Amino acid sequence: MNAKPAVLITGASTGIGAVYADRFAKRGHDLVLVARDRARLEALSDRLRREAGVNVDILQADLTDDVELARVETRVRDDPSIGILINNAGASAAGGFADQTPDAVAKLISLNATALTRLASAITPRFIEAGEGAIINIASVVGVAPEFGSTVYGATKAFVLFLSQGLQLELGPKGIYVQVVLPAATRTEIWERSGKDVNALPAVMEVDELVDAALVGFDRRETVTIPPLPDADQWKAFDTARQLMIPNFAQVHAADRYQSVKELAV
Repeated sequence: MNAKPAVLITGASTGIGAVYADRFAKRGHDLVLVARDRARLEALSDRLRREAGVNVDILQADLTDDVELARVETRVRDDPSIGILINNAGASAAGGFADQTPDAVAKLISLNATALTRLASAITPRFIEAGEGAIINIASVVGVAPEFGSTVYGATKAFVLFLSQGLQLELGPKGIYVQVVLPAATRTEIWERSGKDVNALPAVMEVDELVDAALVGFDRRETVTIPPLPDADQWKAFDTARQLMIPNFAQVHAADRYQSVKELAV
C-alpha cells in the first residue's frame, strides 16, 4: 500500500489538471483522475502507470450533472486513501454578460463554484477526523480584476479565492492545508472553448511552468499562490489594506459621508 496520500484531480484530462497528475505521479502518489473525456483520461492514466509506476483510477464525470457529481462526492467522502483534493475543473464563456444566456451563466457557476464547493464539503469531515489532508483550489487573477471584463467567470474565481482563504482559517488549525492558486493567462483549451484566441493575448504562461510554480507554493504551504506576480509584496499590501478595514466595519452609525447635510448641521 502506498504510504503517500492518493490525489484526486478534477478536470484532469488536459491542461493544468493533466500536468498536476504528471507531477504528483512522479512524486509517487496514486491518482484518481476525473474528467468528461474518457479516452484522454485512459491515455493519460496508461502513460502515468507506465512512467511513474503508480496506481491510477479514472472517473468519467460531468461535474455539472448532479448525479455524476454525486458519484465523485461519494468517492472523496468514502475513500480513505485520498488525502489531496485538487479542484481544477473549470470553464469560461464566450462574450460578455449581456451575450450569455441564464442557462450558460448557471452552468458556469455550477462548475466553477458549486461543484468545487461540494467536493470540498464532501471530503472535509474525513480530513478533520484524520487530522490531516490538503485541498488545492484553482482560481484566477481575474477574480481580483473586474477590469478584465470576464464578469461571471471572474465572480466565480473571486468566490473560490474567498472560500479558500476562509477554509484555511477554519480548517488550518485542524491540520488541513488549503491552497488557492491564481493563474493569469495560461495556454490551455479553456480559451478555444470560450471562443478566444490565446495567441492574441499579450502574455501567456505555459502550463508546465504554472503548475511547477504552484507546487513550490504548495510545498511552502502558502495559502494564496500567484505564479505570475513578480512582486509578492504587492499581494501582501493588498491583503493588509483589506485587513486594516476590518475593525472599522463595526459601527453603530453610517459614516459621515453618508449622512445628509441636515443631519451634519445639527
